[in-house]
Amino acid sequence: MNHQGQDDFIHKAWVKAQYTVLCKGLRYGNIPQIFSRIQEVEIIMIWFARSVKTLTLVCVLFITACSDGKSDSRVSSAGEQKLVIAQDNSSLGKVGEQMKNKTDLVLRSARGSGRWFPGDGKQLATMVGDFIKKAEVPDIKGRIVGAIAPHAGYIYSGKVAGYTFKAIQANAVGEKGLETVVVLGFNHRRGFRGVALMDGDVFVTPMGEIPIDVESTRFLASISKRIIADYSFFGDEHSAENEIPFVQAAVPGVKIVVGLFGDHDGETMNELVSALSELSKKKKILVIASTDMLHHADYELVTKTDKATLEKLASMDTDTLIKKWNMDNQIFCGMMPVLTVMRFAGMQGCKKATILYYRNSGDDFPESRGNWVVGYGAAVFVVQE
Repeated sequence: MNHQGQDDFIHKAWVKAQYTVLCKGLRYGNIPQIFSRIQEVEIIMIWFARSVKTLTLVCVLFITACSDGKSDSRVSSAGEQKLVIAQDNSSLGKVGEQMKNKTDLVLRSARGSGRWFPGDGKQLATMVGDFIKKAEVPDIKGRIVGAIAPHAGYIYSGKVAGYTFKAIQANAVGEKGLETVVVLGFNHRRGFRGVALMDGDVFVTPMGEIPIDVESTRFLASISKRIIADYSFFGDEHSAENEIPFVQAAVPGVKIVVGLFGDHDGETMNELVSALSELSKKKKILVIASTDMLHHADYELVTKTDKATLEKLASMDTDTLIKKWNMDNQIFCGMMPVLTVMRFAGMQGCKKATILYYRNSGDDFPESRGNWVVGYGAAVFVVQE
């Protein structure tokens, strides 16, 4: 093979290697790490990949490195960070991860910092605080037991989320005080059976630490085989995580339980609703469904469809919502979290949902109309005490 032919071969092989790794990144949610490693290894390629044998070796090492387990960190009681490798296929079981040192705390860090929301703590706190402060919500009579909030990038959906958490903030005072907020999202990239709960002791965002309710997490996982405490299913999933800075700002001091749906099985939902109902007998909880609404290029269609969807939400009409939802008509992308909150709230005595605010990306970014428009809704579910 002449020099030009070898260079062409190297280029084609390198492009194929990048494509292979990017596919793995899409599957496991490692996109930022993937791009970083592409840049790093590209330098190695320039210097060392001048032969077919060396190229093959480098590509194999590259693909292996990029598709290995995810890194996580632990922090000891003294504040010392420790790096731990958690493989995608690891099973942490219902009672959480076994720690080498009992004085260690299992730390879970926000993966979306700098992407979905600011990575700087002061900037993030200011942004979230402003969203909540500027929201105007009605005086809520009764106790909020459920809520719906969007999970897109904060510049798009943060304003709407502010309405949900303004209502929660005003409601969670005095005797209505919350003990635990349960945040339910779903995995955009990876399907699995049941609901995965985040195990660990502390979740950290740029705004600081928030304690994970270990006791409640274990309690929920003990009730059903479809509910597991396993962090390996989370990866870079943002749907539940994007609600946590708002929780920190609205109700500081509460603990959280974080869960992701992996399927659209009604039995999974029923068992989680039952488990949450049992948990609510032990402590005051509020369950938040993280979801955006219709995604479509047609601005008018999104606006019309979302309006109809919110009407059914307000009337607690789960049957109609189920009939209207399918993979090609995702009136709520987080349909399972939404249905779970509605049915849990219904069991608590909620008769109707209170719609607080609606907006879509086409309202604030008109240039998106005809390209891609996403709807965002804020709502709460209240019971009278």
